[in-house]
Amino acid sequence: MGGDSIVYHDEEDSSLEEDFNFPLLSSHSLAVARDEDDRVNEENGSVSGQSSEENKPTSSKFDFEVIERNRLGVSQQILQSYEELKIHSKNLREEKEKILSYIPGAWTDKVRDYDIPTTTCLILVGPRGSGKSTLVNRITKALEDDKFAPARAQVSYNSPIGDENGTYFLQEYMIPRDSTSICLYDTRSLSYNSHENENDRTLKSWMTKGVRHGELIVRKTDDRRLRKSLKCKAHKKGFSPGKIRKVNFVIYVVNGLSVLKELENTDGSERQYTETIISTFNCPYLSFKDDKPVLVFTHGDLLSLSDRARVRAYLGELLGIPPTTQVFDIPDCDDLVTETSIVEMLRYSLEHADRNFPPKKVVIDKIHKASLSLCMILLILMLGVAIALSHNMSIYPFHALQHQAFMRKDHAKYPKEKIHKMHHKLDWHKIRHIW
Repeated sequence: MGGDSIVYHDEEDSSLEEDFNFPLLSSHSLAVARDEDDRVNEENGSVSGQSSEENKPTSSKFDFEVIERNRLGVSQQILQSYEELKIHSKNLREEKEKILSYIPGAWTDKVRDYDIPTTTCLILVGPRGSGKSTLVNRITKALEDDKFAPARAQVSYNSPIGDENGTYFLQEYMIPRDSTSICLYDTRSLSYNSHENENDRTLKSWMTKGVRHGELIVRKTDDRRLRKSLKCKAHKKGFSPGKIRKVNFVIYVVNGLSVLKELENTDGSERQYTETIISTFNCPYLSFKDDKPVLVFTHGDLLSLSDRARVRAYLGELLGIPPTTQVFDIPDCDDLVTETSIVEMLRYSLEHADRNFPPKKVVIDKIHKASLSLCMILLILMLGVAIALSHNMSIYPFHALQHQAFMRKDHAKYPKEKIHKMHHKLDWHKIRHIW
């Protein structure tokens, strides 16, 4: 990928397979396995008098060979994907039209069963210097015909770490500018100089509460000077945050050059960048059920083709996602191949966003209303029964006391037989309301 920066030579292609023998996540374990095999073979040879070459291969050696074959197959698939991008670029105009004509829910089945938003919200997340703002400008430029339009997102240029440059306010960008179907959110960079909990809290807030254009993102670990400066900037902006939007899918952006530097650091002493990627990419709030974020690595224009392929394969194994379909190499280049990669990445993101829209609340509301009505009916019935009982209890003691008083006064006057006859002479039907 990368247009003019991608040059296919026979020498480069022939040596590419050798370049793919790079340390991956399991490199340490593989080295240990090989050392263990050699040690076991030497011991067996010394005991039985046979050489290590005559020993049968162990299971760990077999696993190592399988892994090496798989890695070689992945490298060939990645090279083939770069070639396919050249072919797909011939249909770039048609693919762009699909994105430009997109409406939320257009690429999902059973639209009536889902709560379809008016705007599909895609959020860009990643460590500092990953190129999120640059990617916003690159996407806008790829989909719009105006090549001379000014950049939309502010990009920090050669800024040292710890200064006040960067994206501190959430920024919403409609894609394209005059549309309401797709919006990209540029966010504040994830921190890899503080605890992981801080990144988790930020990601949880964005994914559960939503995002708003112009909202200031302040961390607890920000120093007093930075906090004061950011609050001053927020006061000067002079506008209130916009509408809260629910995030529908995540685009995770990393710096391919930073990944390669740590990849070539074989002693593993500096893994801060990749460790931040692993911890935040696997944050459960970024996934939609089984769908993990799509991954974009930038700054590929500063790398050779073989290094870009190495980074792509490494990221796939590092994060457990297919490198040919879920890892996109988008360099800072103006060419058809890069635009094709951008369009394919957007297509992937929008299709997965449509697939994971929440179900409609109509059925839930009906059940809620029905249960509420049933509760009201039961409450009314219980209230009626309680009133009736309280009414009867208020009448019964009065008549019972009258009857007892009558019995006490007339007990001596009337014998028991006469009282019994008097009870029989009473018309109980006429005085049934008393009971």
